[in-house]
Amino acid sequence: MNQSAREGTFRLEDLWPRFEGWLARNTPDDEAALRPGASAAELAGLEAELGFPLHDELKALLARHNGVVPRRSSTQAGAFVLGHGLLGTDGIAEWRRNLADMASEAVEEGYEDEVVGRTAHERWVPFAQSLTGDLLFVDHRGDHYGEVGEISFGDPEYRWLWPGLGLMLHDLCESLEGMAPLPTAGRRPSVHEGRMLEWVTG
Repeated sequence: MNQSAREGTFRLEDLWPRFEGWLARNTPDDEAALRPGASAAELAGLEAELGFPLHDELKALLARHNGVVPRRSSTQAGAFVLGHGLLGTDGIAEWRRNLADMASEAVEEGYEDEVVGRTAHERWVPFAQSLTGDLLFVDHRGDHYGEVGEISFGDPEYRWLWPGLGLMLHDLCESLEGMAPLPTAGRRPSVHEGRMLEWVTG
């Protein structure tokens, strides 16, 4: 099966209920942290801010849930995507501006090769953030369209994780249902106090 066909078999719209159902049964505080979906106006406003259309999978995710209740400490639930909390439209716009500014500054000051496409890019759209500021993003560049990457600030280059959000969600579901390691991301799931999901390195 080629990559595009494989991606087509894992639709976020089909997999999200499976994922959210697991949260509701096993980590209820995580499920309760989810916010209602973004409105059509909020999605249109985000796309206007970006200057390009959102990838369909990311748009579908935001239409279901416009992020999670913001976390202030590691004891709060909501970091169920590999230790990252889902961002809402406002957070996505802010973090994408930050990345675009970083890339633009690197070009202006002559260190483009060290930054653009390695630690920042104007077409990287963050969708989840850890308490330490690390980001998960959906790539909106032509040759990398739809890919999921992770930025860990201080690392010299981003980490490629999945070809798309649908495949990511499929792998998360498989890992959670079997409480098995997730080699792609180098993490394994753990339920903390019967209320929230943690992803442990290793």
